[in-house]
Amino acid sequence: MLNTLSGRFLILTTVFVMLAEVMIFVPSVARFREDYLVNRLERAQIASLALLASSDTMVTPELESELLANAGVLTVVLRRDQVRELVLASPMARAVSVSFDLREAGAPGLIRDAMMRLLKPETEVILVTGTPVRGAGQIIEITMESAPLRLAMLEYGLNILILSAVISVITAGLLFFAVRRFLVQPMSRVVRHMSSYAEAPEDTRGFIQPTANLRELRQAEDALFMLQTQITGSLKQKEHLAQLGSAVAKISHDLRNILTVAQLFTDRLETSADPAVKRAAPKLVGAISRAVNLCEATLAFGKAEEPPPALTIIALSPLIDDVLDGERLAAMDRDLVDFRTDVPADMQVRADPEQLYRVFTNLVRNARQAIEATSNPGTISIIASESEEDWTILVADTGPGLPKKAQEYLFRAFQGGTRKGGTGLGLAIAADLIRGHGGSLMLQKTGPEGTVFEVKLPRRSFAMQAAAQ
Repeated sequence: MLNTLSGRFLILTTVFVMLAEVMIFVPSVARFREDYLVNRLERAQIASLALLASSDTMVTPELESELLANAGVLTVVLRRDQVRELVLASPMARAVSVSFDLREAGAPGLIRDAMMRLLKPETEVILVTGTPVRGAGQIIEITMESAPLRLAMLEYGLNILILSAVISVITAGLLFFAVRRFLVQPMSRVVRHMSSYAEAPEDTRGFIQPTANLRELRQAEDALFMLQTQITGSLKQKEHLAQLGSAVAKISHDLRNILTVAQLFTDRLETSADPAVKRAAPKLVGAISRAVNLCEATLAFGKAEEPPPALTIIALSPLIDDVLDGERLAAMDRDLVDFRTDVPADMQVRADPEQLYRVFTNLVRNARQAIEATSNPGTISIIASESEEDWTILVADTGPGLPKKAQEYLFRAFQGGTRKGGTGLGLAIAADLIRGHGGSLMLQKTGPEGTVFEVKLPRRSFAMQAAAQ
């Protein structure tokens, strides 16, 4: 029980209530002592006035003792008309040990005197001075024993402590059940949902449905619901990727065999006497070779990661021309899209030619499909430049720009699709391949006027290699 929130809350509540009662106890006992002494002054005054009102002020010792006993005092002194008169006196009065003047007593003094009386068990004779009630004189003084006063204070304090304990237990019990009802049970519900979700995170029936009325608990339930939704979505995406990888590996195996046969036939095309066939044959052979290599490596995002690039020095302009030639052939309307290049003929880059070809194929193909989707003429431009640090290649188009969702999940597979029905794999693959080169693929700008992607490849390692040669 001590290890539970409600149990500790119960104990803390009891302790805090007891502390509060103790803070009330001290001034309460001081007030009780003051009332006790004032009561003794009043009773002593009544006894003395009864004696003074009689025709014969001479009383027997027995009657005087009875009056003093009823008043609970030893002696009574009244000051009237500037005359100090001993009205009643005990025949066995002892010496006064300490005196108190209630006319000048303040709260700190009363509290100090009360605590000293409680801590001093010895019986003493005390002198108490006060003002008579109803103007029956200027001053009244009494002497009394301290033992009855201390006994009454202890009895009163004990009653306060018992009452405080009862109040503490009742208050703590009520708070205990309130905490269990409004805090512990809702928190236990959240914990149960977390445990249930941990056992089967793919089961959406285990999602918590926020119902708490308390703001903090409702925020916790909302946060748990969002966390469950995001984790389950990520798990489904990873499962999708795993299934896709398995499927691609199987398809790649069979497709490689088919393309190998096609490659054998394309080799014979190079021996044809037809000039048009001779011009097309190298491009066809190159396309089939790339497809065979792609199938053998199983790189269509079916693997967890792309293999390291085989870096070599290549001329960029011929590679870009191959990319654009392929996209021209794939265009639905060859007059709708205008392909332009601004790549220096002597510009060389250090990259994996197959992977770089795939990068620009994906970028140009996305741009072409975006323009074709609008049915409006457009332009795709590839512009290359170089500096001491890197090579920069821009792929720009005059299409409609990227949708808002595509910008939010750009370069994320199955989430960053730029067109209806798209998977977003093209951009994800391109970004992954460029990162493998130590470079970066970024969206420079997009909007109604078009989109520009920027590819950066590091040049420092190339310059160091050239200097070494």
